[in-house]
Amino acid sequence: MTRRAKIVLDMVFSFESLIAIAVGIGLAAATGFRVFLPLLVAGLAARFGELPLAAGFHWLSTTWALLALGTASVVEVTAYYITAVDHLLDVLAGPVAVIAGVIASASAMVDIPPGIAWPVAIIGGGGIAALTKIASALVRAKSGLLTAGIANPIVSTGETAGAVVTALAAIVIPGICLLGLAVLLFWVSRRWRSVRS
Repeated sequence: MTRRAKIVLDMVFSFESLIAIAVGIGLAAATGFRVFLPLLVAGLAARFGELPLAAGFHWLSTTWALLALGTASVVEVTAYYITAVDHLLDVLAGPVAVIAGVIASASAMVDIPPGIAWPVAIIGGGGIAALTKIASALVRAKSGLLTAGIANPIVSTGETAGAVVTALAAIVIPGICLLGLAVLLFWVSRRWRSVRS
């Protein structure tokens, strides 16, 4: 192994780097519940010095970005309470959640070389955002079928709370957040298998 490769590996597998990756993956998971809220939480945390941002992502904590994310968050959260719109939003938000997951994940990967940060953000961040979005959409679809849409506002409230709590947990307690996400995804996959069989 060359000296340069060893330096890169040491940097990637340092404790701080693993924490940065955990924060990024947690924020990405939160985008599966709501696209804009986790980015708003990350931007506010960065603005108040609680979350360091990777190079090129300092725009996330600017006043204009926070205003735009705040407005988008209010519109998105409100739209999910409109029964006819929430199903359409689930379809449209799928690809957008993946993109937001990649951005959220990459923004937290401070001091990680781009050649490593971007593949992790795309595969890990985008992947976990997609899984969270799919799980959320399945819960909403099942709720819609079982209650004729009456319980959808409760599901929407849960998703919004999930986005905020997951984003905050990713920043404050990233390791525990990742463990919680792993347990949640395991539970959802078990439930999905039981429904299909």
